[in-house]
Amino acid sequence: MYVCGKSWDDNSTFVREQSIHMLNLIGVHECKMDAKGRISLPAALKKQLMPAMDDAFVLKRSVFNKCLELYPMQEWNGVMEKVNNLNRFVKKHNDFIRLFTAGVKLVELDGATRVGISPDLKSFANLSGHIVLSAHTGIVEIWDKDAYESAVNVDNDDFGLLAEEVMGGKNPSHNELS
Repeated sequence: MYVCGKSWDDNSTFVREQSIHMLNLIGVHECKMDAKGRISLPAALKKQLMPAMDDAFVLKRSVFNKCLELYPMQEWNGVMEKVNNLNRFVKKHNDFIRLFTAGVKLVELDGATRVGISPDLKSFANLSGHIVLSAHTGIVEIWDKDAYESAVNVDNDDFGLLAEEVMGGKNPSHNELS
């Protein structure tokens, strides 16, 4: 039985539903990668990822930037649902699938809640020493600190134009981001 979007069992006891919606991760965290290529997740990020900690994660190259993307399995499954709808017999689709999944790794957090970065992915994103974890839209981007600073250090006017272009025409009644 469903009441106001909540699930109840036969004894009228509330049953917590597993959310199928994306995690709303937020925050930018600076940390260090150890000599073995492991990154310890900051406490604030661990707390947000708690619902996904029992599952594996997927680590992959970013499509647009020289950084990595860490997906909780629930998020990855949602992305792959879209990818799996592509027709592999269309060359453009097949090429996209190959490039999108290039270097994808299934990773689990170790006992100290560290993520191990493979040498090929570490090389792709030029990771060493100082790292930035940028959490948003259900994923965590893993950046070299200097590369992250370059990526976000844009002119305010340029960002304003980008925001207007991307968000300006969306849902005029709910345009209250600033």
